[in-house]
Amino acid sequence: MTVSRRNFLIFLGTTAGSFALNSVINQKQKSFLYSELNQAATAATKSNLPFSPVQVSLPLQIEGITPSEQITRYATYEVQDDLILPSGYTYQVIAAWGDRVGDSRFGYNNDYISLVETAPNEGFLTINFEYISGKTWISSYSTVIGKKLPFTEVIAETNEEDEIDAFTLADNSPLKAQIQEISREGLIDQGIGIISVRRNSSGQWERTFRESDRRITGISGLDNPKQLLKSTGPAVKVFNKKNKLGYEDDLGDRIIGTFQNCAGGTTPWGTVLSAEENVQYQIPEVVMADGSAMSPSAQPFILNDEDVDGNANVFGLAGNKYGWLVEVDPANPDDYGTKHTWLGRYRHEAFGIRAVAGKQLAVYSGCDRRGGHLYKFISVGTIKDPQDKSNSGLFAEGMLYGAKLNADGTGEWIPLTLTTPVNPVNPSAVGGGMVKLPNPDRSQGGVVEITNELEIETYRKQFKILGDLYQGDNSQEQQGAILIDAHYAASAAGVTCTARPEATIVAADGTLFITFTSGSPGGDGGADLAIFQGPEGETPHEYGWLVKLEEDNQDPAALTFRWSSIATGGEPAKGGAGFANPDNIALDKNGNLWVVTDMATSKHNIAVPSRSDNGEALSGSKLTGVFGNNSLWYVPLSGSNAGEIYPFAIGPTECECTGPFFTDDQKTLFLSVQHPGEKNGIRQDMATEIRDFELLTTDGVSFQQQRQVPLGSNWPSNQANQPPRPAIVAITKIDGSAIA
Repeated sequence: MTVSRRNFLIFLGTTAGSFALNSVINQKQKSFLYSELNQAATAATKSNLPFSPVQVSLPLQIEGITPSEQITRYATYEVQDDLILPSGYTYQVIAAWGDRVGDSRFGYNNDYISLVETAPNEGFLTINFEYISGKTWISSYSTVIGKKLPFTEVIAETNEEDEIDAFTLADNSPLKAQIQEISREGLIDQGIGIISVRRNSSGQWERTFRESDRRITGISGLDNPKQLLKSTGPAVKVFNKKNKLGYEDDLGDRIIGTFQNCAGGTTPWGTVLSAEENVQYQIPEVVMADGSAMSPSAQPFILNDEDVDGNANVFGLAGNKYGWLVEVDPANPDDYGTKHTWLGRYRHEAFGIRAVAGKQLAVYSGCDRRGGHLYKFISVGTIKDPQDKSNSGLFAEGMLYGAKLNADGTGEWIPLTLTTPVNPVNPSAVGGGMVKLPNPDRSQGGVVEITNELEIETYRKQFKILGDLYQGDNSQEQQGAILIDAHYAASAAGVTCTARPEATIVAADGTLFITFTSGSPGGDGGADLAIFQGPEGETPHEYGWLVKLEEDNQDPAALTFRWSSIATGGEPAKGGAGFANPDNIALDKNGNLWVVTDMATSKHNIAVPSRSDNGEALSGSKLTGVFGNNSLWYVPLSGSNAGEIYPFAIGPTECECTGPFFTDDQKTLFLSVQHPGEKNGIRQDMATEIRDFELLTTDGVSFQQQRQVPLGSNWPSNQANQPPRPAIVAITKIDGSAIA
């Protein structure tokens, strides 16, 4: 049969109107479609693709070779411990863990990157530092930083769970002092970094080490009150109230530091938004009914051969002050950040910013957990000039909404406010059959797991509106408590449980692009089974989706929208795009998407010698090893290549590529290389291992591959036995032209 251009675009999601995240065409049609796409993609690749795609570890449709040629080409494959780019491209390391930044150092596991250009060829790079990879951080710390920490001494004192409640230790305890030393260094390596850079006459980027270069760490303000972070919005009422149900840190609306900083966003007026994501590793995440924090003892210090967590415990940090958006002006050396609480407290990922003159400000963000929600903040005030720095004041008053997605491709925004009805989803509607809701015993605070409809019905009868769940001396304090507990409040309101929403970015026409990283359920919950389906309608689907959302009437303040799927992760033979677990995204000036992947490090290149175990077919994360290393993909959204997906870069061993960001002239693509060597640590003597994989050709025929895999990493030095260091790089074309 012949597939029309219209049906082709509907399949790709490049027109409005798909009805679920699986394909809108049947499987018989797909087999014809792949053949046609294969021929079209081959011609396009040869004619007008801006680069020659790199070769990933499994066959792709875009290569345009026969199944028998695929078997020959992919019979062997060598994984490289380097950043692999197309011919004609190169990269330059700008800064790596341990390098000097102001009076501190470049942190660990760099994630989001923003370049705010102050003049042609120069500006401020703002970089997020997400977390420390315990095993590799411990083994590399003394070599890279040049001093030792008392890891062995403290491990000897931990209990069977590798925990110590350092918060309750006496101030003169030698053990507490040792834990403070380790925790201080762990929190210094998280947060935000700002470095000044310029591009010299030879096209190389270089640091300029200005006075404004600085670190905003997990302990900023602990020793210097001038570096305390500020806060705005209703949660300030909770921070400042005197009769808290929970823990009091005696700091009022000021905050010590920021940590677990993952993705972010850059405003048109030149400030940077940093996302505090998995703060539950450092502080107690759940809160009391009035939004106050649990005791720091609820998240002890943890130390073993693999983990260094609970670093906030020994310093007595208040958990309700972490998990926010942090705004910072990189050009202002005195700015250590402001947490805007109207945008809610949850495991923030990226921020999609819509700032249109004469319209209200809209900011989108996802909560990166299994069963997490998609959110939108709408300001009360309107934008006058999108480049006016006074726009930051719009974050101080507005409303936070959660997305209710319908399987027919429509949706609505539900406000998280006192009068919103309590109407949680039924556990049977989500993967894993469990939802977490605010504990009905409000005197205890925290959350409970609910696994059946009877419990849900009882919950609805006990609580009618969100205002019944949250306490305060007035409506502002209640609103603050809702925002502090935003994820669980949204679950109580029936906001759609999704599949780890990570990146959110807004195109020039207002279209919101979203990555949903993984549909597998877990301890936090699962995704809506009617929405998040694989290419063949399967649930759960592990490998993720690219989705777009369009507000009705293109209005930033609209409360209804339409959504559709662009692509689904997975193996091409099973209807997937060829990548797994999409994460951060960037848009170039031509409107094309650039997508990085975030496969769990423990799954990278894990052998799959057989696709079945005791006669049962493997699926989901058990097959993730076939996808090799994490990578960067190019997704053109217009022209003859529209909707096809091309691999542009492959990251070093056991790393995640994050935070892609283009310069205004499109001639440089900044990229973070996070946690190289996270599983196996320092690669010793260039060691490798041969592993076996049962792969599939693009038409589904199985064959065997032998893959050579490095054991650990030495990137970016690429020198034997040297420690791996997270770093940011500048990718350019050798001829100096635009990236694409």
